[in-house]
Amino acid sequence: MTTKQIDYCIELARTLNFSRAADNMFVSQPTFSYQIRLLEEEVGFSIFARSGKGASLTPAGSQFVTFLSGMREDLKRAVEQGQNFSAKYKDSISISLMVRQAICFLPEAMRLFAESWPDVQITPKFQYENGMDGFLKDETDILFSLKEQTRQIPGIVVHDLFTSHIYLIAQRDDPLAKKNRVTESDIFGRTLMVGGGSPAALKAVQHRLISTGKIAYFNSADHDTTLTNVAAGRGVCLAPGFLNDHSGQFAWIPFDCAECFSCVLCTHKDDNRPSLRAFLSVLKELYHNAVAIPL
Repeated sequence: MTTKQIDYCIELARTLNFSRAADNMFVSQPTFSYQIRLLEEEVGFSIFARSGKGASLTPAGSQFVTFLSGMREDLKRAVEQGQNFSAKYKDSISISLMVRQAICFLPEAMRLFAESWPDVQITPKFQYENGMDGFLKDETDILFSLKEQTRQIPGIVVHDLFTSHIYLIAQRDDPLAKKNRVTESDIFGRTLMVGGGSPAALKAVQHRLISTGKIAYFNSADHDTTLTNVAAGRGVCLAPGFLNDHSGQFAWIPFDCAECFSCVLCTHKDDNRPSLRAFLSVLKELYHNAVAIPL
């Protein structure tokens, strides 16, 4: 199967007319028809049903073309990225994050790093699930993680980055937003959003609050759903500071508890590139000097 055959197939699925599709692809109709027939022989089923009026997709063909269209877009992006990389960069460092805001200084770190290493590309990859699995398969060079999730994993180096605390998230006009610090008793009588893949430390705090019997709670599927519920006035929630996008949409008030999160970066033990070490140093320095942004 060639990329030309894939493009011909997608175009015929769009036009359902051999003559028009051939014209759009700038080839003769016999050549076009021959390539479609070769493709069908290779895959072993009819993609199109022919008739005097043109062509129509078979049920199997419809499913096949949907897959081909997605594959073709992926291939196009891969080629474009390769062209960009080959034109400017000699090396690449990829970093896996669960959410964009997990490392709030990442854009600034990328800018500073580029001043000294202009030919090394930093590529963020947002892997909401299976980030650790991808990292261990060498799909990424750096992984943002919680320290508790990195214990007893061979072949990696763990770099401490920052400590993140727990915050109460509420609407900006909520009375709790006026407080400098929120205690457990402050949210008695309120509805707390819980669940959504909360880290162990946060689950412990949520369980402690629920066990008082003095709050209502509502299970939420994930952090984005939780924020939507908070915005809709359905309740408040607790979250790690590293999820704060600092957009000002919500009030993030420090919550009075001992639990916190040790945020780390993981690298592969055998990756000793000077550029990688330099990028880690830039990130660590930014967090070491951070004073104004709550984490």
